[in-house]
Amino acid sequence: MDKLQEFQKQLGYSFKNEELLKEALTHKSYKSPVNNERLEFLGDAVLDLLVGEYLFKKFPKAHEGELSKLRASLVNEEGFAKLANRLDIGKYIYISQAEENNDGRTKPSLLSNAFEAVMGAIYLESGLEKVRKLVLRLLEEVYPKIDMDSLFKDYKTTLQELTQAKFGVTPTYKLLHSFGPDHKKEFEVGVMLHDKTIATAKGRSKKAAQQEAAKKALEILKNE
Repeated sequence: MDKLQEFQKQLGYSFKNEELLKEALTHKSYKSPVNNERLEFLGDAVLDLLVGEYLFKKFPKAHEGELSKLRASLVNEEGFAKLANRLDIGKYIYISQAEENNDGRTKPSLLSNAFEAVMGAIYLESGLEKVRKLVLRLLEEVYPKIDMDSLFKDYKTTLQELTQAKFGVTPTYKLLHSFGPDHKKEFEVGVMLHDKTIATAKGRSKKAAQQEAAKKALEILKNE
């Protein structure tokens, strides 16, 4: 069984036009007249729609802000790289020798782009319904317990690991304000390092505000 056939078996979809699949798996570093950038552009839009629709139906009581955050936690490089790994895409992509030597087959950006491109290719060839079935299957396999808490990346843990490694301290969180009526309360939380406020954020719960503050602090510390 050749590489492309093996991947299609893994994918659970047979391409009528294997050249389209090859294009979807071809990174721009590979010496080829075509690469997957255009298909990636298309796949990104298709996945944005399908994941949005999936969450809309899955969480009928969630408001627009929550749905946007949930979608953002799935529709990103890391989220798509997880789905790509489920299909072992790294094994099948066409990359240059330089990328090969640079661990290109495990790079989240390359995997995510190839996944988007493959979904774009399936959409072109067979339409939205076929991609929907595939994406729903992968989401259920990769996120068996899909809920608000499990989907939001645990930024607090990541921040704690980073600050311990970098400064030998753990961050603390301080409630700065709470406002609004009881049924629509909002909380503002600050994340502190060495008694200095690194970032602040608001959320509908203290936990959500802490996660958002940790996320902001991570971005700040990574850019320093």
